[in-house]
Amino acid sequence: MATGADVRDILELGGPEGDAASGTISKKDIINPDKKKSKKSSETLTFKRPEGMHREVYALLYSDKKDAPPLLPSDTAQGYRTVKAKLGSKKVRPWKWMPFTNPARKDGAMFFHWRRAAEEGKDYPFARFNKTVQVPVYSEQEYQLYLHDDAWTKAETDHLFDLSRRFDLRFVVIHDRYDHQQFKKRSVEDLKERYYHICAKLANVRAVPGTDLKIPVFDAGHERRRKEQLERLYNRTPEQVAEEEYLLQELRKIEARKKEREKRSQDLQKLITAADTTAEQRRTERKAPKKKLPQKKEAEKPAVPETAGIKFPDFKSAGVTLRSQRMKLPSSVGQKKIKALEQMLLELGVELSPTPTEELVHMFNELRSDLVLLYELKQACANCEYELQMLRHRHEALARAGVLGGPATPASGPGPASAEPAVTEPGLGPDPKDTIIDVVGAPLTPNSRKRRESASSSSSVKKAKKP
Repeated sequence: MATGADVRDILELGGPEGDAASGTISKKDIINPDKKKSKKSSETLTFKRPEGMHREVYALLYSDKKDAPPLLPSDTAQGYRTVKAKLGSKKVRPWKWMPFTNPARKDGAMFFHWRRAAEEGKDYPFARFNKTVQVPVYSEQEYQLYLHDDAWTKAETDHLFDLSRRFDLRFVVIHDRYDHQQFKKRSVEDLKERYYHICAKLANVRAVPGTDLKIPVFDAGHERRRKEQLERLYNRTPEQVAEEEYLLQELRKIEARKKEREKRSQDLQKLITAADTTAEQRRTERKAPKKKLPQKKEAEKPAVPETAGIKFPDFKSAGVTLRSQRMKLPSSVGQKKIKALEQMLLELGVELSPTPTEELVHMFNELRSDLVLLYELKQACANCEYELQMLRHRHEALARAGVLGGPATPASGPGPASAEPAVTEPGLGPDPKDTIIDVVGAPLTPNSRKRRESASSSSSVKKAKKP
């Protein structure tokens, strides 16, 4: 049976004085009878942070060892990150002041530098960076047979290849140093075309049969057109730059409207498909006998898209649930649709919360789903009619202004009989910025959309009532 001393020994509550006073022998006395017991570290003094002093300021006063902070910043790490060079007592390698020549120079100039004595007589180490372009050399016979050109003389061709060797095919420098007084004035594209044409001819003539050739090709016409386009781009006026930016912005707007219209058409197609699927299911249910079908056949029913009406949640979890919970509208239905749905139910004379029997719950949910689907279809139809009307008015305005290329026609709306068609003169035509044809249509404004939704929601129920 454990005694109080054993409990104090386990919890480390008792001290040496308490054990000696009680006269009991602890476990430590039996295992380590010769060693002295260590004193608790709780005897060390702790300094409390003064009130009003921030923690960061107090941490600067003392470190963990309670040492005073240093006056100057110091690094306590031993040594550097990379080991220093260890200088031994061996004999150093001798260096010598010796001459050298650069193979890149053809004048035989002599220079001097310090170098190790063991490397005396070796080549200049930086000579390997002396890279030169290999310019082909042709003979008199090859020139007369393959390279002759009526627009170029042999002296002019030799002068071109001599400058190519001197300036390493830097054709801008070659064009600057070209002798335009002695020879015909040439452009940079003419010099490149002549040089690469000769290189291709010599490569074809000197090629060994059966080897793959890498023939250089230079399109002088493309290079001239590229520079001409760059020059036109650089010489644009500020008005032309502003007009181009305006056209790019209009293009982005048209593309955004086009994407929005494609999205709306996809949503409309989903609604139409959902309506057709729902109607087909209703016909099938009416024709089929009222029998309990197995679960496998129920799973084979075509799935209705999520956008078709309302998707009510299924309560298949274990536990007790109320049947009225199945009549609650999901959170995905917006407040606008809920208000429109309540208005349509009131106009039809249906209670908003009927008695939740099994048959009533099923039929009430189907009715509300169909009403929401009808509301969405009416809204989509109103949007399409509005866009069609906007495009029709825009087409008539452009036709009246003569932008579409046809004769100017008077306005189709009611007006005075003496109204004459607008005639556009060549010099006083409309601004091209104002006559941009937007084939997609302007986006619907929020106010017009709200008015159309309220009108469609009130008229949709009247049309859906049975006589």
